[in-house]
Amino acid sequence: MNEIVWIIFIGVGATIVMDLWALTRQFFFGIPVSYAFLGRWLGSMRNGRLLHQNIATSPPIKSERTLGWTAHYLTGILFSALLIVIWGSEWLNRPTLIPALLVGVATVTFPFLVMQPCMGAGIAATKTPRPTMTRIHSLAIHTVFGLGLYGSGWLSHLLQN
Repeated sequence: MNEIVWIIFIGVGATIVMDLWALTRQFFFGIPVSYAFLGRWLGSMRNGRLLHQNIATSPPIKSERTLGWTAHYLTGILFSALLIVIWGSEWLNRPTLIPALLVGVATVTFPFLVMQPCMGAGIAATKTPRPTMTRIHSLAIHTVFGLGLYGSGWLSHLLQN
C-alpha cells in the first residue's frame, strides 16, 4: 500500500514539473498549455468516436478541460507506476536518473503513435504546420517529465527517511 502512495506522489510531482515547464514555454514563447483537446478526444470516445480529422474542429465536449487535465495527471501516475514495474521498488529506495529519463523519453511514443494520429495530427505530428518543431517540443516536455520522475523520486526518498 505504501508503495502505491509513493507512486502517486512521484507521478503527480513529475507531472507538476512537466506543467511548470509548459507554463514557462507559454510565458516565453506563447505556446499555449491546455489539455482541453485531450478531454475532447477522450470524451468523444463515449460516443464511439476515436479518430478525428482535426480535433480543434470537432464539437466541444462538456467539461473537456477538466477531463483533459484529470487524464493528464492520471497518465503521469500510470507512467510513474511503469517506472516502478520495470525497475522495481528498489528504485523508490535509491532513485537514479537514467531509468527515470528512459521512462520519460519513452512516454513520447504515446502522443506520437496514438494521440496525435487519433486527433488528426498524423503519426509524430506529420500533419501539423511545423512537424519538426512539434516533435522537438514533445520530446523536450517528455524529457522534463523524466527529470520530474527523478526529482520526485528523490523527494519521496527524503520524505520516507
